[in-house]
Amino acid sequence: MTTTADLLGVVLAEFTLLAQSGPSDARGLTFLPYLDGERTPNLPAATGRLDGMTRASMARENLARSAVLCVADCLEILRGVDVGIQRVLLIGGGAKSEALCSVLSDTFGMPVTVPETGEYVALGAARQEAWAATGEFPRWWRSVSRELPPSDDAGVREFRRRYGLVRRATEAELA
Repeated sequence: MTTTADLLGVVLAEFTLLAQSGPSDARGLTFLPYLDGERTPNLPAATGRLDGMTRASMARENLARSAVLCVADCLEILRGVDVGIQRVLLIGGGAKSEALCSVLSDTFGMPVTVPETGEYVALGAARQEAWAATGEFPRWWRSVSRELPPSDDAGVREFRRRYGLVRRATEAELA
């Protein structure tokens, strides 16, 4: 999102307003953000794409919205190999983005929990070390800031359908 905000010449707060002001399906504009290759899926030679460009879709708010909506690859890939996803936690910079918070639960198709701000990467490493050292998985308390339920937004579903087509086409080209 930062790269797209830079391209649009706005700070993240203005980017958020842009992303929230456009139609929920980004008016047909689909951004594949593989600007430096991609790790999930493993496509190091991939490049970014902007699909569905029309006079109507090429607006700043649609590009911002599309950049926010294109975040769910990892979860879809895990589901594709039958990994049961029980919950989604949003931490780090993404948790501070109202644009992301406003679409993430619909993008994932499940509730998203936003814990209070904390050092979760360091805590996760410490938790793994404690588990390895004791053989018991530690249960640590976490304070929740907010729960984001899905709203069943048809525009987000349509974007995800288009995004999947663009992503699969890219994967096929690189295979």
